[in-house]
Amino acid sequence: MAELLAPAGNPEALDAAINEGADAVYLGLKSFNARLRSSNFAWSQFEATLESLHHRGKKVLVTVNTVLQESETERMYRFLAYLDRMGPDALIVQDFGVLNLARTYFPKLRIHASTQMNIASARAANAMSRAGVSRVVLSRELGLEEVQDIKARSSCELEVFVHGALCVSESGLCLYSSFLGGKSANRGMCTQACRRLYTAEVSGGTRQGYFFSPNDLQLIDKIPDLVQAGVTSFKIEGRMKSAEYVGTVVSAYRYVLDHWAEDRRGAIETARRILANDFARAKTRYWYDSPKAENVLNPEQAGGTGIFLGKIERVKTEEDGRFALLKGGSYDPEEGDSIRLHKKDDSGRESHKLKNIRADGDARWVDVPPGFGVGDAVYLLQTKNMSKRYPHVIPNDMSAYRSQPGGEKLPSLRLEAPDSSESARTGSAQNDSGPARARPRTALDLVDFPEGVYAQVSTIEDLFTILSDRPVRAIVELNRETIPALLGLPGPDGRKNDRPLPFSKRETILSLDPFLPQAIEDGLSTSLDELVENGYTQFIVNNPGHIAMLRNRGLKLIAGPWLYSFNRWSVDWLTKQGLRAVVTPFENSRENLEATFDPKARSMVFLTVFAWPTLFRMRFKLPASYDFGFFSDRQDGSFKVLSTDEGSFVLPENPFSIADKATAIKKTGFTRFIVDLSKTSVKKQEYRIIMDSFRKGTPIPDVSRFNWKDGFYDPEQIEERKRMTERANFRKVERNKPTGGGKRRGDGRREK
Repeated sequence: MAELLAPAGNPEALDAAINEGADAVYLGLKSFNARLRSSNFAWSQFEATLESLHHRGKKVLVTVNTVLQESETERMYRFLAYLDRMGPDALIVQDFGVLNLARTYFPKLRIHASTQMNIASARAANAMSRAGVSRVVLSRELGLEEVQDIKARSSCELEVFVHGALCVSESGLCLYSSFLGGKSANRGMCTQACRRLYTAEVSGGTRQGYFFSPNDLQLIDKIPDLVQAGVTSFKIEGRMKSAEYVGTVVSAYRYVLDHWAEDRRGAIETARRILANDFARAKTRYWYDSPKAENVLNPEQAGGTGIFLGKIERVKTEEDGRFALLKGGSYDPEEGDSIRLHKKDDSGRESHKLKNIRADGDARWVDVPPGFGVGDAVYLLQTKNMSKRYPHVIPNDMSAYRSQPGGEKLPSLRLEAPDSSESARTGSAQNDSGPARARPRTALDLVDFPEGVYAQVSTIEDLFTILSDRPVRAIVELNRETIPALLGLPGPDGRKNDRPLPFSKRETILSLDPFLPQAIEDGLSTSLDELVENGYTQFIVNNPGHIAMLRNRGLKLIAGPWLYSFNRWSVDWLTKQGLRAVVTPFENSRENLEATFDPKARSMVFLTVFAWPTLFRMRFKLPASYDFGFFSDRQDGSFKVLSTDEGSFVLPENPFSIADKATAIKKTGFTRFIVDLSKTSVKKQEYRIIMDSFRKGTPIPDVSRFNWKDGFYDPEQIEERKRMTERANFRKVERNKPTGGGKRRGDGRREK
């Protein structure tokens, strides 16, 4: 029977989910999960939840779905050892390193591949199944036919999101929040920057809108089809949502699952009436209805949730508070209802419980907090009648629950990139806790991949541009234009490229797009077969499905930046799949890169030193009304938009560059560099400036360093730095205090 899986962001939401009929819940603890801003569960609460739900025959899934830095691997090992003792029903993971640790040392733990792993095809699902994953959480950018096809071609369990907030970006492929301030979506720190109000440059002026804030997913009427397709688990999004929201949504989907077989139409209509009270955004069935962007985007809709109550038309201050007159809504709130106020310039939002409502004829004035005024929007989040008390899942007496992670020591792992000799090709990675484990070929062939600059382009025309300063190798992005040209066939416009390509096949590396939906899987596989038959042997792969298509064929495969390799355990997993080298992720920092790769292993690393990284990417062409190429935010950040038949992409106007740091980086042992010009068109003069920066160390103006220097945003680290500064200032004050016997000098000694 299909499983109804509900979010439990806190104990109250857990109570709602279980009492409304969820079969399983997914929850996070205080670290290593993709919703660090939710309250999450303490150790004792988690232990009690496990005992209580297992007694009821319910399941508990633990989210461990963030990427892992090298410095965190031992803490993760201890966390996994703790979970292994506790016995949850599964872990939901994103990082290949976490998968590697779990499969190597804790084989009893059942692993589910997070939607952040970007599994959208049968080959990708099967690749993860072979790696020991029991279930994959499919990407949300799929339609019913694709889900049906994946299930028909895979024996792996499938979990599908059916309700809740959508990311506008393809699953697991968003760098936007990280680029803006190190708060990575891959680390559970997403700031939802896509939902902000933006200003676009349009013909004749500017236009404002919430251009990239998607509607919420609602697949209540597709549940019968998904059950018949063989989906194992139906997942509700919402670990940041209230218990009332969770209870409402769970009850609706429980009703359909229990009654659709006897009365499909009646069950769905009843569930729809229940969902009318979920107080979220406008709804979409996304790819289940149409691949058009208009199906999911509404630039006039603010990024928040709730029923629109109107905009503030007037404000007055009285002795007992500040009151606002709302106009434009279709619902009259009552005292005790919860509302959210949005500043009209999107500079602030605040939730507020109504304490005082006054009638003045037909007008109703509601109390509002300070800081909001005329033109600001107000939304209803929850009515006082929605509050419902559920029996507690967790007992009041928690004294019996005392288990916590211990002090286990992580066995060491040494990565090596041997030379191209045959003995090196059959080398192994050493594990200090036991004998060396057999390893596939991991040698980086220095003839095929020489040291120097590799230039990546998206068009055949740009292959000729980079001849002005010839790189040691060219990387060509595979797309609708380049695949036919590489095969000597006519392109999408019917024209054939008659010019000989400026780089030989041996000098060309082909890079695959990270998003691999089921609809294009067979076509891509056929194209790859033809390219291999035509003599192309070097590929950058960015999805587990790519590995399934190309492994064990004698090809030279490199893990791309979207196969996130932030720690040596993820690199080790990738090399076990037959990959010879890795392109380090765009989000990585210098400190973490050097910690991950010991000096002898650094020859297996390709480091991107210049790029316009794709900050987020959408599986649709933008609406015709989005007639702009650039937009900006309130902090004067400027971004460019590329909309094509293959999808839409948002890039920063100012590129990422550490090209001027190349000389210093070489001294640390990293000697293979990528200048990534994909998704853009670069003139020869601009290309020369980039290459001059690389060779001469001259900084390029107006560039971003991304996370290279400061790393990911880390609130614990920031607090520790503040404490260190406070301690240092205190010691300084103490040293300079006069203590008699003469005035203290600046150097700490007393003057006589």
